[in-house]
Amino acid sequence: MAVAGMTLAGRLAFETRDDAASRALYAEASQEARKLAEPWRLASVHMSHALTNLYARRGLDEARRLVDEAVRAARTGQSAVVRARAHALQAELAARAGHKWQAQAALGLAWYDMEADHAGDPAPTSFSPGHLRGFEGVCELYVGDPSKAYDRFARSASTLSASRERVQQAIVKTDQALARIRLGEPEAAADLLHDCVDAASATGGRVPALRLRRARQELRPWRREGWVADLDDHLMDALGA
Repeated sequence: MAVAGMTLAGRLAFETRDDAASRALYAEASQEARKLAEPWRLASVHMSHALTNLYARRGLDEARRLVDEAVRAARTGQSAVVRARAHALQAELAARAGHKWQAQAALGLAWYDMEADHAGDPAPTSFSPGHLRGFEGVCELYVGDPSKAYDRFARSASTLSASRERVQQAIVKTDQALARIRLGEPEAAADLLHDCVDAASATGGRVPALRLRRARQELRPWRREGWVADLDDHLMDALGA
């Protein structure tokens, strides 16, 4: 399918750090998706594009605009699973912006769609309860309780065991380490990040590497500790950063 191919190409361009090509491919994918009588496909394009905006640190505003468009498209689409993912992303971006109640409301809508009957859903494997628990963790991390965030991340990571979910699992475990830092357990967080370094190296994903760098920045107050130096050596050996 042309839309799926262009969306994948846009994500691959992002992974290879060609952000200009990525934006152009997403724009083309969106244009083609609008011609179809399948709004869930347009929602999927917008969500993928929103995530690349978020990870490329172009600010929350553009990512939120794209996710809001994804939610509008998903509401008229045939996929409750895609709609659940759109609401989950909406929740994450609200939490990152500090909007606790908006995040909780969006999570409630995501669970409503996640627990619906998915018989005949055109994208039944595109999102799962395990993925959604990871989004719950992110929301708790930014506008809630870091201990609850840690538990949500642990539950999410334990279910993301398929080979195609390795990148997502690495992201979730890195966020889990952030929760441990917020809980005042930086050395335990560093121990967890060693596993994340190995996962990021194995998958070659840009996003896990970006998340790892952010987690390392959170460890700056302990930069003189030997266990931070060990983590830095591991990062340099595995990722060159």
